[in-house]
Amino acid sequence: MSSETATRVKTLRLESPEETHALGVRLGKLLRPGDFVGLIGELGAGKTHLARGVAEGAEVPRSEVASPTFAIVYPYSGRIPLYHADLYRLANYDDLYSTGFLDMVESGDGASLVEWLDRIPAAAPREFLRVTLRHTGGDARELTAEAFGARPAVLLDAWMS
Repeated sequence: MSSETATRVKTLRLESPEETHALGVRLGKLLRPGDFVGLIGELGAGKTHLARGVAEGAEVPRSEVASPTFAIVYPYSGRIPLYHADLYRLANYDDLYSTGFLDMVESGDGASLVEWLDRIPAAAPREFLRVTLRHTGGDARELTAEAFGARPAVLLDAWMS
């Protein structure tokens, strides 16, 4: 992960999967080409609920949204292109390189949403938004969002306002 200190950090408590999804929708509405969001959390922490919300907010048709666990990278067509990746099954950066994901991210024509970013931290560009989800009991989760760079800080402020 970035060795730099986050420009901005915000934490909030989410009480349900529906609340997690709704927060994802808000983020998806704000994404612009070039934005990179990395999701971190244990299995069942809510990454998929958040990711599905982001896709909905980016106006990706619900029927197109699938878990990329087996495809690794799944491109969606919505208001902007959205590249959804799941790094859980990858062992290292070379594995990620072979998927073509890095070429998509570097093209800058869409936003990137990456689950399990902690498995291959080097996948993140210099400026990105890192979102960590943690179980806090029952359906509740704690979400911590860290912005690294100017645009991610603006995105975080708009998302959490």
